[in-house]
Amino acid sequence: MPNTLFVGKVYYRFDELRSTNDHAAELVAKSKPPEGTVVRADSQTAGRGQYGSRWESAAGKNLTISVILYPVWLEAQTQFYLSMAVALALHDTVHECVSRHHALHDHPPSTVRRLPSTVIKWPNDLYLGDRKAGGILIQNTLSGQFLQSSIVGIGLNINQLEFDPSLPNPTSLGLESGASFDLEAVCDSLLECLERRYLQLKSGHREAIKAEYEGRLYRLGVPARYARADGTAFSGIIRNVGTDGRLRVENETGQEEVFDLKEIRFLSKEAT
Repeated sequence: MPNTLFVGKVYYRFDELRSTNDHAAELVAKSKPPEGTVVRADSQTAGRGQYGSRWESAAGKNLTISVILYPVWLEAQTQFYLSMAVALALHDTVHECVSRHHALHDHPPSTVRRLPSTVIKWPNDLYLGDRKAGGILIQNTLSGQFLQSSIVGIGLNINQLEFDPSLPNPTSLGLESGASFDLEAVCDSLLECLERRYLQLKSGHREAIKAEYEGRLYRLGVPARYARADGTAFSGIIRNVGTDGRLRVENETGQEEVFDLKEIRFLSKEAT
């Protein structure tokens, strides 16, 4: 069990679910489970990612969990801070688990490779280099101007080595490192990191979270190619993210453009 105050103290685990987020939403609708309640499934038949995309995960190889939170102290207009905190927790988890794996060996085997740079692709995907290893789907309900409940869905690819070729750029910790990881240890670390970041946000350290998030942002300050919602391509440089969660990109003319979800698509890495 994780070394936490409340996250994971109530823990539901299933061999298979349609979606851990859907099951968590049903729990919230029927009652009010304790904050930090975890729903975990070894396999999902209808897992979802951002924008309603499909989330593929081989049974028993990866982590697919949802955590129920009640951030009633967070204003609806600043809800992206929760997304940033969760993304940082996922980033923390990877570093902790990889470091712990290497610490088990005085001289790590030559078959264990160092991971590519671990970064957060806006808004909250976890990337290893240029490949996606994890994703987050947060479903918030509101009460007036504040959040009422949040279902934090997290998928992290751990030991899966083969993926559907139709997926654009999937990867996993195992695929990148050549090592096999203990799923239970990774899950415990994830819940501990999530609670730590959540409490950091609850304590009011919003600017510190935003600064860390931006410091780990994929392509920050790097010229690259993008496409707008209408399909027009352009060269730009990611400068930062607003407190509203919108991405701010400086285009080739030096002007800043602001993008919401679904309004920008990442193209090639190098600008031409």
